[in-house]
Amino acid sequence: MVGPGTISEKCRYALRAIFDLALRDSGRPVKIQEIAARQAIPQRFLEIILVELKRGGFVDSQRGADGGYTLLKPANQLTVGEIVRFMQGNNGGKAAKVRTDYVVGDYVFEQIWWKVNKAVSDIYDGISFADLVEQELAARGSSVTDYVI
Repeated sequence: MVGPGTISEKCRYALRAIFDLALRDSGRPVKIQEIAARQAIPQRFLEIILVELKRGGFVDSQRGADGGYTLLKPANQLTVGEIVRFMQGNNGGKAAKVRTDYVVGDYVFEQIWWKVNKAVSDIYDGISFADLVEQELAARGSSVTDYVI
């Protein structure tokens, strides 16, 4: 797992795309152009991301004039952690580098990084996209100005 500062731009865009689909979960496909415009994601990059998310079993696509993308699972069954782990992968599929140069203190610092990663992972796994949609809608409702005099 990774911390918030180490999430790739591609992963951030994937999270925003899934969020957009969850927010507009009407059962009808959402067009790439619409997601790209609302989430400020370059359309060509979004196409690549959505193909990956489809291969990962997170979204489905429908071709044609009424086509677009839909979530395969309900938003309340899909967590931020699932998307982060899938998009970040294991260094892009590269084998992990084996360290042979031990420095005094490595063990204790590795324990800290493990705890940080575990805490971040627990947070990501505890947040569903339905939770995010609920928070977004609540924030929109609370930001409406009351003009009653």
